[in-house]
Amino acid sequence: MSITRISTPNAPKPAGHYAQATVHHGTVYVAGQLAIDPATGQSLLGSIEEQTERALRNVEAILHAAGSDFAHLLKVNIYVTDIAMWPAVNAVYARVVGSQMPARAVVPVPALNHGLSIEIDAIAALKS
Repeated sequence: MSITRISTPNAPKPAGHYAQATVHHGTVYVAGQLAIDPATGQSLLGSIEEQTERALRNVEAILHAAGSDFAHLLKVNIYVTDIAMWPAVNAVYARVVGSQMPARAVVPVPALNHGLSIEIDAIAALKS
């Protein structure tokens, strides 16, 4: 059983005991990504649109490092601190991810680390 752990400087360094992603049997499991600038390690406490795009770009960087991309997404989980932000999140998600429509869940949560408003994790297939 081979499990590959993914690490890229193009996404935030894990702040705990976990990998940015793991790959097993052709599937990439991306850890939850916040709106953290990978270059500085600083939280992006801007608008929900800015936070959503940063979190998605972090997911994208990890997917690329693993040998995948948005076109191979299978499942995305989005955690938001206020469900009223959903229309703005969905608009940014559609623009950034494009025409791909993987399975998706949106989960309202009371709070996230660093005072941020969104966290995104994903599962994707490797490119063939």
